Amino acid sequence: MTQLTIGQLAERAGVATSAVRFYESRGLVHAVRTTGNQRRYEQSTLRRIAFIRTAQRVGLSLDEIGHALASLPENRTPTKADWSRLSRTWRPRLDEQIERLERLRDKLDSCIGCGCLSLRTCALSNPDDEVAPRGPGAVFLEPTGRR
Repeated sequence: MTQLTIGQLAERAGVATSAVRFYESRGLVHAVRTTGNQRRYEQSTLRRIAFIRTAQRVGLSLDEIGHALASLPENRTPTKADWSRLSRTWRPRLDEQIERLERLRDKLDSCIGCGCLSLRTCALSNPDDEVAPRGPGAVFLEPTGRR
């Protein structure tokens, strides 16, 4: 079985060695140690790091990623069935994020497109913090079920 040094893994995965060490400290990837105490990674770790980076890009937290990876086998490359199961569990979360992004895009389009340049008619304006009872954050951009 091919084992990679931390430098080889980082280069092939397109991340810094510090990122590999960080992922390891969070339990997202695992290394074995040589007699000289050097880290060695299974080649399947490349797929785990690709998964981590992709999940981060779509906005999943490291806790969510860690929970998902904990359900995968450590000693074999995850199968298509493994990935399919994970994607089903994340689908509602991703759908919510897509809705939030679409809402942001649409609000910005109308804001830029209307040409009003006025906070009096802006769909995103919140004078006097009127929507504070709805909760913290950008509530106008939250999915409709959470407003």
